[in-house]
Amino acid sequence: MTAPLTPGHVAIIMDGNNRWAKLHGKRQLAGHAAGADALRRVIRRCIERGIHTLSVFAFSSENWKRPKLEVDGLMRLFEKSLNDEIPELVKNEIALKIIGDRSRFSDSLIGAMVRAEEATVKGSRLKLNVFANYGGRWDIVDTARRLAAQVRDGLLTSEAIDEQIFEENHHLADQQAVDLMIRTGGEHRISNFLLWQSAYAELVFSDVLWPDFGGESLDACLSDYAGRERRFGKTSEQVRG
Repeated sequence: MTAPLTPGHVAIIMDGNNRWAKLHGKRQLAGHAAGADALRRVIRRCIERGIHTLSVFAFSSENWKRPKLEVDGLMRLFEKSLNDEIPELVKNEIALKIIGDRSRFSDSLIGAMVRAEEATVKGSRLKLNVFANYGGRWDIVDTARRLAAQVRDGLLTSEAIDEQIFEENHHLADQQAVDLMIRTGGEHRISNFLLWQSAYAELVFSDVLWPDFGGESLDACLSDYAGRERRFGKTSEQVRG
């Protein structure tokens, strides 16, 4: 089928903060702060365009390999942003969900996550999924581990496990699959993000560094998406009827 004008679920790999900071002669944390401003712009445009789900890759499980000073600064910025943004999220009816392995986060950061999720749970205009300490492989392995536990406990048989069962148990089980995945910053890879959920997503790669990304940049990606033909295994003739 030809892609509808607006995708229901957009996922973004927000890349380019450090390069933006270097380009502007600023410290790395300034690039991440500018990236937070870019996210606010994109959220506003998603609401304007009628997109109902936005998923953003904030911190991958591989990002712990970065310099400790940068990681510590990112964690402080993340916690501050969560605490500061709650009123705006509630006002704009945005439901926040934070997805990833929380075991390496501080108690205070985990507390901020829980408070933000609980405060925004009734949001109905936009679902905002923020992925932190997340990897697509971790998501698949964690889902498999939980299904194995159900088999062990006699709640499920191994023969019953199929794609549908897996679909009902991964970390975005209550949401539709990704329609459009965008990566900013000029790199052409998906970096272990939403591997299961993006199986049929359209991919758009933007050269714009994430802190410079905004409404017009998103519109350009949406225009690209609107021109795609989504076949899902069918021929063009079948799709066009």
